[in-house]
Amino acid sequence: MKNNSLLSPENHSLLLIDHQYLQLLTLRSHDAATVINNTTAVAKAAKIFDVPLLLTSAFAERQEIVKEVKDVYPEQVPIDRTTLNSWEDERVTDWVKEQGHKRLVMAGLWTEVCLTMPVISALADGYEVYILTDASGGASQEAHDMAVQRMIQAGAIPITTWAYVSELQRDWAREATAGPVMQLFEEHGGGFGQGLRWEWQLLGLKEGTR
Repeated sequence: MKNNSLLSPENHSLLLIDHQYLQLLTLRSHDAATVINNTTAVAKAAKIFDVPLLLTSAFAERQEIVKEVKDVYPEQVPIDRTTLNSWEDERVTDWVKEQGHKRLVMAGLWTEVCLTMPVISALADGYEVYILTDASGGASQEAHDMAVQRMIQAGAIPITTWAYVSELQRDWAREATAGPVMQLFEEHGGGFGQGLRWEWQLLGLKEGTR
């Protein structure tokens, strides 16, 4: 019997909320480059596994979504809002309903505002929500930490970037995605990615193989 307790490519939708330059420049809970690296990895993973993904922005005429993330989905026009809570924009909730998944994964800037509000609202509407804590960030460490605690108390499930990617892959025998995922680790996986390169060198393997 198939275990549905874990995330799989078929059982959730992904929302990346307001990964824009002003929020990024005012980030104080994380190194900005780390958040963008993780968010880009998550976006690329969604493309590898064909997970439905939505990008949103706020006041896009003043600040675009960061290039690294937008470049993964150049064909998508982000939903641009005036509301702080993206769940109060019918275009967002209509998109979620259209995908047909009751399980959502979300990341956003800032954690304490543009992530917390839609997460709590989605939970109240009966969705199961996972929060990518290291692809999100706040205006201070305390703001991020308190927001994560608040969301967890409301019922959200915390997860990190590489736990998310690994949960989608689950089995290296899934060869259709194994190679692209290994390349994703190489490009964005930090020390682990460098370790892969070294292993490939020692074994004389082509990069992205095992």
